[in-house]
Amino acid sequence: MLTVKSLRKAVPGGRVLFQDLNLTVDKGQFVAITGESGVGKSTLLNVLAGLDSADAGSVAIDGVAMESLQDDALTRLRRDRIGFVFQAFHVLPHLDLAHNVALPLVLQGVAAEESLARSAAMLEAIGLGGRGSDYPRQLSGGELQRVAIARALIHRPALILADEPTGNLDPDTAAKVMSLFVEQVRHAGASVLLVTHSPVSAAVADRVLHLTRDGLIGHA
Repeated sequence: MLTVKSLRKAVPGGRVLFQDLNLTVDKGQFVAITGESGVGKSTLLNVLAGLDSADAGSVAIDGVAMESLQDDALTRLRRDRIGFVFQAFHVLPHLDLAHNVALPLVLQGVAAEESLARSAAMLEAIGLGGRGSDYPRQLSGGELQRVAIARALIHRPALILADEPTGNLDPDTAAKVMSLFVEQVRHAGASVLLVTHSPVSAAVADRVLHLTRDGLIGHA
């Protein structure tokens, strides 16, 4: 599903975050990457998503090398094959929950009626059934992250990239959200790459790797 070979990334000033980094995530596999703050976890995720470029190396999704794609093709790949879950939720405040969740389908050109029907089903699946007309300001942090998970999965992506998805939540809420996340991605059959500093969140993964200044430690 995801193949990373000899990846290198340095920040302005020349400090190398990682180099000669290799990683594979198989279809349906859940992989967590842990590491201290500042080691480059979020940067790595951005490179894998095609939102940032590496200095060297290659990233392929389903055998398609991202560095070989023009901007339009890369945008389509992200839109169709990848789902994102962020620490800060990134739920749009001016849209109700139904339209927030349906947004990836709208961007794919799915008809409004079908988009909203699938959105309603996803909201039901995450325990927010009947609340599609509510707005983000009416939700708790845990509920907002549930909406973000629903939005990441609504278009049935092959790969989910998650950046500290429980980082803004209290421990009890974080545990519940992570349990829901695992349940939903397993049901969808998606591959997952989660970056986190939380050992509790990482513990749900099939494999746990540790990103250090010397690269990934663990079986990549």
